[in-house]
Amino acid sequence: MEQKSKVYMYQTTVKWTEQRKGVISCEGKPDVQVATPPEFKGHEGIWSPEDLFVASANVCLMTTFLAVAERAGLAFSSYESTAEGRLELVEGKFQFTTITIRPSITMKSGDDVVQAKELIEKAERNCLISNSMKATVTLEPVIR
Repeated sequence: MEQKSKVYMYQTTVKWTEQRKGVISCEGKPDVQVATPPEFKGHEGIWSPEDLFVASANVCLMTTFLAVAERAGLAFSSYESTAEGRLELVEGKFQFTTITIRPSITMKSGDDVVQAKELIEKAERNCLISNSMKATVTLEPVIR
């Protein structure tokens, strides 16, 4: 039996525009303006690499949860999460040491609360982005 490769490639382009700003692009997707964050002499109101790093873990948890919840037949009515990353100086270099993700899941039935907690924890264990990060990713779910 022939086995398919489990290797996927993702390509992005970044182009400097002015000052400490640029644009990231990816074929077939909208461009995103990016910049150095204000705390590093950058710009307010523009996505930074730091924002995108934390957002990547947050989005990956959601999409992984959606996949495992669908496979399990979990009935929920809403999902929303916040994420906070801690950036600090470690051995003379800045790095993210922790990312805390706080998903809030509203169930259609109270009977599914235990299953929802198990599935969000499974999603966190299987999130490819957090599994690829050096930072510790912590989950603090609220399930209603």
